[in-house]
Amino acid sequence: MDIITEQEFDSALDLSILTDDMEKLLKSEKRKKFIKNSNHNPDLMERLTMRAKRAKLKSRHGQTAELYDQFYRDHKLLLKLFVILGVMPLARQAGRVTFSWKSYQMYYAFIFYILTTLVVLKVGSERVKLLRITNEYDEYIYAIIFILFLLPHFWIPYVGWGVASQVAKYKSMWGTFQVRYYRVTGTTLVFPTLKIAIVILFIGCVLLSILFLFSLSQLLDDFLLWHTTAYFHIITMINMNAALFYINSKGTKIASKSLSDCFRKDMRVECNYIMIKQYRLLWLNLSEILQALGNAYARTYCTYCLFMSINITIGSYGALSEILEFGFSYKVLGLVVLTIYCASLLFIICDCAQSATSVMAEGVQSTLLSLNLLQLDVQTQKEIDHFISAIELNPPVVNLRGYALINRELLTATISTIAIYLIVLLQFKLSIVAQKCLQDSLQSAYN
Repeated sequence: MDIITEQEFDSALDLSILTDDMEKLLKSEKRKKFIKNSNHNPDLMERLTMRAKRAKLKSRHGQTAELYDQFYRDHKLLLKLFVILGVMPLARQAGRVTFSWKSYQMYYAFIFYILTTLVVLKVGSERVKLLRITNEYDEYIYAIIFILFLLPHFWIPYVGWGVASQVAKYKSMWGTFQVRYYRVTGTTLVFPTLKIAIVILFIGCVLLSILFLFSLSQLLDDFLLWHTTAYFHIITMINMNAALFYINSKGTKIASKSLSDCFRKDMRVECNYIMIKQYRLLWLNLSEILQALGNAYARTYCTYCLFMSINITIGSYGALSEILEFGFSYKVLGLVVLTIYCASLLFIICDCAQSATSVMAEGVQSTLLSLNLLQLDVQTQKEIDHFISAIELNPPVVNLRGYALINRELLTATISTIAIYLIVLLQFKLSIVAQKCLQDSLQSAYN
């Protein structure tokens, strides 16, 4: 199919408010009167003529969306790795991202998942055997950590396949937005250095997985090298989720800055209610994309943050308890590596969301507030009020369907919770150490 139907288009945009408003705005009678009264200004007339030509572009047309969807072309390498790992079996068709349970990508993901499950179950059974024969309290901690890192594999059908259709809609929204961005601003939305960053992240995620697993196999006891085969795709998936969130947040940040720059330039040349309304609708479309990011990946990043928090707590406790009882060792170093690794990934998620949302409305608001209302007509003043109200009523946040807001406050709240659990766990550890010292003292005195 070369044409995306209106029903599919509305579904991809989650019933975006821009579906009909932009076309009505460009065909309005008031705009025709404005063009008629602007014949004395050749530059302005040329701008209006070019804008009329751009108005013929339809974002629902698949080939048009494919032509202007630079964001997908820049980060498709990252999406391909998700397909290879069988985590997110998406496909590209007629300018949009699609998902189907009967696609070749889904068949491959299912077969890959079965094969990796056999390996995970084999390694997991050995880890459970070690857990049963372990008598030391601290050894339980290490065994639990290794078992925990196998759990994300069993979440893939829930946090990957289960949200793939929503992720496909979110990715399709980017193509539609970029067509409309070009229609309003007259410039193509570009993402400088994003493609290079994708290549670096692609290679870095794989190398980081190899380095992380190899270091654990060398530093921790009972973690055999062949066991890493069960963990490799899991660790790579975890790294790629952090990388993908970084790219999505960076893309939103670049788009919001570009939109605010174009808005500021256009306001210097042509400040009227029609232009402000177009930018208001375009900004609201970008705000929808940011909200769709949280809705589409709600399952993924809810479980992601919980998983990181649990591993940070257990890893830091294991390191501290080992130091209290035996002093510093290679085992402690392995647990420190684990804790730093999980904490770094959690920080990346929270910091990227904060940096993207903080600049979402900043540039547009500063431009709106700098306009001299005394020199503008009443209709333009009302449109400015509508724009400011729209920003206030649609605050830029990454909301995981109401479960959590991804920002730096989530990071500090997580650290506080981890600190409380560590205090409680270390109290148990100190009591065990004190009891053991007392038993040793009594035994030596008896002897």
